[in-house]
Amino acid sequence: MNTVYYLIQNMLPVAIPLLLVALGGMFSEVGGVINIALEGIMLFGAFFGALFVYIVQDSGLNPQTVLLLGMLVASLAGIVYSLLLSFAAVTMKANQTITGTSLNMLIPAAILLFSKMFFGSDGITTKANFFIREIPVLGQIPIIGKMFFQKTYLTVMIGFLLLIIAYIVFYKTRFGLRLRACGEHPHAADSVGINVYKMRYLGTSISGILGGIGGFFYSVGVMDGNVNGHTGVAGFGFLALAVMIFGQWKPLRILFASLFFAFLRTLAYSVSLIPFLSNLGINQTYYKMLPYVATMIVLAFTSEKSRAPKAEGIPYDKSQR
Repeated sequence: MNTVYYLIQNMLPVAIPLLLVALGGMFSEVGGVINIALEGIMLFGAFFGALFVYIVQDSGLNPQTVLLLGMLVASLAGIVYSLLLSFAAVTMKANQTITGTSLNMLIPAAILLFSKMFFGSDGITTKANFFIREIPVLGQIPIIGKMFFQKTYLTVMIGFLLLIIAYIVFYKTRFGLRLRACGEHPHAADSVGINVYKMRYLGTSISGILGGIGGFFYSVGVMDGNVNGHTGVAGFGFLALAVMIFGQWKPLRILFASLFFAFLRTLAYSVSLIPFLSNLGINQTYYKMLPYVATMIVLAFTSEKSRAPKAEGIPYDKSQR
């Protein structure tokens, strides 16, 4: 039973960044803009969030307050970086895949350069500790309390809160309906007075917010507050794309896909705690490959039935209406 608790407690901080970044990709793509740049947005948000933590870590502020402020900084950084994609894809009508790929290639090099110049290292190393041993009252709830409210991070609760907000915005608001219309039938949306360009900018900006927060939460829950220009976010941006596609651009399906991939990653780092797996004598490196191998297998079997937004990746041109 203790192994189960351990797996869940370590799985959730990994699942939340995947969840948030995949939700961000969902908002961008249902509006019609392919967001291959999620990896770059994650790293950009993680870097500025960690930079903020590095600056204020000796200020005497409560660690959870620092985390919340760092989250806001990361979200602003994500918006700024996503605007580069919006400008290229929506205003300039550039190829969205190439633009996203170039944005992914730019930021690791920029972080390495900045870190070498100002810190003399490959990234930012902070000494802030955001770990929560137990949340009062909630941590004492039988079974659930030990799983979700002990030995955890505030990022887990924030992540589920943002999921609820994303679900409501996506399905229960006029904005969500209009955004989906712009990704399915932009000319029809334009004909009833919806500004397609504006909606696509907003969708990509929301993607930037969630991607930046997801990157910062990755640095907190997986990297202990550190960001490295060489290792980046370990391909989590691309994994989030797979989670989004596996989840069929739907919030709740994306949640379960995130938990699935996070479980595989956590399992890879917990082999020694599971007698059956440790007795097999398989090198741990192979277990670490599991999330990425599973991504290829899942996409291979689900891609045929996958239904992306019809106008995804197609620059909108009023004159073609």
